[in-house]
Formats: sequence, C-alpha cells, structure tokens
Amino acid sequence: MTQALAPDDIIRRRGDVAEGAREPLLVIEPLVELLAANGLGDGDPAEIEVFPIGDGHSNVTLAVRSAGREVIVRRPPRGPLPPSAHDVAREARLLRALEATPVRAPRVLLTCEDPSVIGAPFYVMERVEGAVITDAMPAKLDGFDERRGVAYELIDALVELHRVDWTAAGLEGFGKPTGYLERQLRRFTGLWEHNRTRALPAVEQVGTWLAANLPSSPPATIVHGDYRLGNTLFATQAPAHLVAILDWEMATIGDPLADIGYMLMFWAEPGDPPAGRFELQSVTRLPGFPTRAEMIARYEEGSGRSMRALGWYLTLALWKAVVFMEGNYKRAITGTTDDPYLKTFGEGVVQLAERALEVSRGAA
Repeated sequence: MTQALAPDDIIRRRGDVAEGAREPLLVIEPLVELLAANGLGDGDPAEIEVFPIGDGHSNVTLAVRSAGREVIVRRPPRGPLPPSAHDVAREARLLRALEATPVRAPRVLLTCEDPSVIGAPFYVMERVEGAVITDAMPAKLDGFDERRGVAYELIDALVELHRVDWTAAGLEGFGKPTGYLERQLRRFTGLWEHNRTRALPAVEQVGTWLAANLPSSPPATIVHGDYRLGNTLFATQAPAHLVAILDWEMATIGDPLADIGYMLMFWAEPGDPPAGRFELQSVTRLPGFPTRAEMIARYEEGSGRSMRALGWYLTLALWKAVVFMEGNYKRAITGTTDDPYLKTFGEGVVQLAERALEVSRGAA
C-alpha cells in the first residue's frame, strides 16, 4: 500500500512554509537546482511530478519525475527522531559500497547531508523498474514454476549479500561484527519495558528462553535487517528475476541467520492459520511457492551455513516483532499518533507473542 501525499508534504520554495506549519517532506526548487548541478536533470520546477513509494512507516521514499527522467529521493520521516535513527547518509554509504559487488541494490546518484536544501539530509538513487510482490503476482509470473522461481531468487539474492566481503567493500566500522545477538536481546528487552501497555507473560518467557539458548553466531556478514519479499523488486516478465533489494535502513554487520529467521517469519504456507493484519505477503500460500523447510534447504545449500539453530532465530524475529508492534499500539492508545490502524494492533500483539512462545517450545 502506498500512502497519499498531504497538501503540505511538497512545497515549491522554502518561503512557502506557513508560520506554525509542520515541516515539508520536499522543497522542489532547491532540489531541482541540485539535481541540475549534478547532471541529473534540467527540468522546469513547475513541471516536476512527485509521488510517494511504499507505506511511509520508515524513511520516506519519493519518486521525482522531470523531463522524462525519474529518480528516487529518500529522506528521514518528520521529526522529532531518536538519536541515530533514520540515518540516510549511513544507508547511502552502504549502497555505494555494494555497487562493486553482485548484490542487487539500487545505485546511489547523489548524497546531500545539508538539511537546508529540502529540510533534511537525503540521497537520490536510480529508479529501478519492477514489481513488489505481496498479495498478488504479476501476470507473467503467476504460474507454478514462476512462483517457485520468485522464492528461489529471494533466497539466492540473500546468499549473494551474505557472501560479500564487507571489509574489502570498505564497510569497516559500519557495524560491530561480534556480539550481535547479545546486543539484540539487550536492546529489545529494554524496548519491551518501554513499550509494554499490559502484562504479557509470553513475552517475558520468550525473552528468557532466548537468553538461555543463545546460539554461537557464524562469521559476521552484512545483515539487511528487514529482508522479506515485500522489500524486493522483481522484473515483470518471465523467467522470475529479482532486480533490486530495497529498504536498507536497518542494515548492519552481524549474524546472517537473523535475516533468514526474519524472512521466514513472513513466509506463510498452505494450512497455516491466518495471520490477520500482520500477514504482509499472502502470495506464498499459492501453489508453487516452496515450504519454509525448502527455503531453508536452499539457503543452506547456497551459503554452506548450518541451519540447526534456525528455530532460535525465528523465535527472535517473532519476539522483536511483538516488541515493535506493542510500541505502535502504545502510540495509538496514548494519543501520540492519530493512525486508526495502529489501534487495532492490541489482540494481534497477543497472538504474535503466543506464536513466538510456541515456536520457542518447538525449537527447544
């Protein structure tokens, strides 16, 4: 789902901001000047078209079309923002580092850390043509063999990412290569204490189980952090081909199996109970899509990593999702957001916590 732009999201020039108004997402004239100065367009500001891409819950992604050329602008959401969150310069650094690798990522064209241009730091990347697959298949890919091809492309692209020599790519200091899982547990335990709105014993039980059963991590790799079918683009013609991995905001250096556990959290099979509003990709229930076990086997074969502890990583992904969703629910019931969708998360959080507990028991 793509959210519509509000009337005050895009303004022509900085002086158009009314007194007391919220900050705009984009200021057209200085952006056009910067693009032209970097050989990325020379269109008339009056003819610029801007439209949002994605659901708008993370960094803001806007398509800018001018004189027949289209680029993508990515910037943080409106403030106030937590320290170090929504760091688009960090995101752009990673994408530039990946340009010399086989990883399927959009190419960065321009980075601007000066907030006076459009109101926040931002970067510009190429527009990659393709379809995001979540609840429907592109017509040319809507067959048994192509559905299977989509799934295996998703795995193979992740294997490519995890194979990158991140030190050779210039990513020293991008993340801490050791202690990733321990930091995840500490961070989300603290977040739960901050986000919780009620007693949910399953959350504490799962957190305790995770700490008591911490696996040994394989050598560190680049970790995407939000790797799922809905964060990729596929060519719309057969054969199935993943053309780009999107939304790198959560990327770091850490345990690659965290990406697999996270991806499988969304991987629904025929016979699975409905996931309600937390089911982000219903297509995987269709004939042709592999089972979770088949996806695990594909990754294990391609990466050479053992999947014996994968139940722990799936439990971690579910537990983290509970903590995040409870935070969204808290924002809704305390009135810090007027998004009615978030107010419906209450029972869904409980169900997700129970699923995490069930998976942990199966992995014990």
